[in-house]
Amino acid sequence: MVLEFDSYSERKAFDETKAGVKGLVDAQITEVPRIFRLPQGTLADKKPSVSSSSFAIPIIDFADVHVDAVSREVVVKKIKDAAEKWGFFQVINHGVPLSVLEEIKNGVVRFYEEDLEVKKSYFSRDVSKSFNYNSNFDLYSSSSSCVNWRDTFACYMAPDPPNPEELPIACRDAMIEYSKHMMSLGDLLFKLLSEALGLNSEMLKSMDCMKGLLMLCHYYPPCPQPDLALGTSKHSDNSFLTILLQDQIGGLQVFHQDCWVDVVPLPGALVINIGDFLQIVTNDEFISVEHRVLANKAGPRISVASFFSTSMLPNSTVYGPIKELLSEENPPKYRDINLKEYSKGYFEKGLDGTSFLSNFKI
Repeated sequence: MVLEFDSYSERKAFDETKAGVKGLVDAQITEVPRIFRLPQGTLADKKPSVSSSSFAIPIIDFADVHVDAVSREVVVKKIKDAAEKWGFFQVINHGVPLSVLEEIKNGVVRFYEEDLEVKKSYFSRDVSKSFNYNSNFDLYSSSSSCVNWRDTFACYMAPDPPNPEELPIACRDAMIEYSKHMMSLGDLLFKLLSEALGLNSEMLKSMDCMKGLLMLCHYYPPCPQPDLALGTSKHSDNSFLTILLQDQIGGLQVFHQDCWVDVVPLPGALVINIGDFLQIVTNDEFISVEHRVLANKAGPRISVASFFSTSMLPNSTVYGPIKELLSEENPPKYRDINLKEYSKGYFEKGLDGTSFLSNFKI
């Protein structure tokens, strides 16, 4: 009981600084505070057990996707393969200008390097606010054993984007511009994924899979003892699909065939992964895979995650496996669910390293 009370008090004290993990680093700490410390041996599996050259997430070139039907089919087949076997892939020649990718990363850095008083004005744990900055959404979740070494700001950019003045000046224009490109790329991805399922290209879009776009901009400060902490604990995503922009520092790992595989940063590439909701509606044909981010000394590491999900917005739609994919040989594996109900449980549970999907299996 004493330990638990200690942990809560220390989390609360950390939270009340409103300075996040960056505040600890700015204070020049040399040791990781105990609320961030992993149970011993957690990172014993840190390195992939096979050479990364023979075991890497697929890289798919979108250069020819609009050229002709044959070229598009080649891309669709690669997406199908990646979504079924890995749940992750990187895309190149995706149409988002390099300048837009660089500017959003710069905008994120500008925000986190702002004067603390400016950042404090955006600090909140109220998810109904249009723009939220804090450290660890699950800081007070009882099941999260340790706090992650990262700060985050979040904003829904669709279906109802915030008024520009609600966004910090440091990243305002960059967020607005970047989100437009994410909606455009998301539209293409959902068409290709629908085709990969053998369905009409508008199928997933017609189910409102890309109605909501939540942007999470992460800042992973350099960690004085990276073997004692995690940037992000293992989890799968509470989304239909996630598009991730990461910088060149690395640290993202995907769990594949019982080992952790590095997602090696590729200049100009975007990382795409299947979320829990897409695994449900495809009846396990596409897989939502656990992933994590290691802490590192080289930071700060910047990443921008765009989640296609309306999970925190009012949405009465009920989702279950797509009827066209079901048969006697392939009966439904999930009960119908309401995304709000799913997300409530997901957020209450926090990133505790367990899958929330299993609760909805038939």
